[in-house]
Amino acid sequence: MDGDPAGMNASPQSSSMEVKEDMNTQTESEHQPSKDALIDISFCGATPLVWKVSDMKRCRSAGVIGALVGSLARQPRQNVRLGRPLELLQEEALLLEDTSTAAASLQTQDCGDEETHAEAVRRYEAGLESSYKEQCALALEDKKTVLRRIMNEKENGTDDCGSAIRDRLNALDQAFRFPLPAMAVQLCTARAGFSHCPEERSFHSTDWPMPRDERLNTRFCVYRDLRNKGFYLTSAGKFGGDFLVYPGDPLRFHAHFIALCISMDEELPLCDILAIARLGSNVKKTVLLCSPKKCGETGNDESVEGDVVYSSLQWSSMV
Repeated sequence: MDGDPAGMNASPQSSSMEVKEDMNTQTESEHQPSKDALIDISFCGATPLVWKVSDMKRCRSAGVIGALVGSLARQPRQNVRLGRPLELLQEEALLLEDTSTAAASLQTQDCGDEETHAEAVRRYEAGLESSYKEQCALALEDKKTVLRRIMNEKENGTDDCGSAIRDRLNALDQAFRFPLPAMAVQLCTARAGFSHCPEERSFHSTDWPMPRDERLNTRFCVYRDLRNKGFYLTSAGKFGGDFLVYPGDPLRFHAHFIALCISMDEELPLCDILAIARLGSNVKKTVLLCSPKKCGETGNDESVEGDVVYSSLQWSSMV
């Protein structure tokens, strides 16, 4: 009887400890993103690429736009509508790495063993040579078929064209040459991405994180600050700036601003400022000069929002 109260007191304590441990494990699992929630980013040299449709949807939901750069399998000879992969800006890849809602799995792909790589190259070249010989035989047979058809049509004629075509047909085996640039090369588009094929992964490697210079840091600070304010950003290379700033999804809104990222101590010529201001006026957009503040720099200016100083330029008229 003396052991019963102790046993009764021990069981609630142990159960409460188990519940507490379960709660701790649940909170830890909530903060750690699951493997399915990671966005797989592959690299072609230094260019971040997203191949999976599910990852592209996660990027879109996170406000990362990117640009489709792949050709469509059924319409390869046009560039109006493009498909996978989705090419990301360096700033977009860095934002996906830093954010916790859409964590990115940045896969740096090693080149592997040199012997394995050389063997893969030899197999690839042997496959090209075999395909070339097969296409040469098919092209020769097609040429012979055409000459036989023409010769049969000229058999009832009175001229000597039939004998000339017969001589050409007999000499075709030695005289026929199939040009190498005319060979058809198979493009493997059924599989999206290079992560499933070790032979192709070895050709695409990069070092991550990318070495950040002052220019990349300036652009990333501006991109992150505008993205945190709810704006959508795309590349503005056609407009002479760094980013096009949209108030919402680019599929629904036009860009309102052209962001030009410059450091606080960078000197910008006056002619460049006038040129970008006039360009923004012609395309009906406001030019933003975006300068991230350096560490330890403080001020009470009202135009300072967060860690970036914004100055807007609008062309009014000639004086």
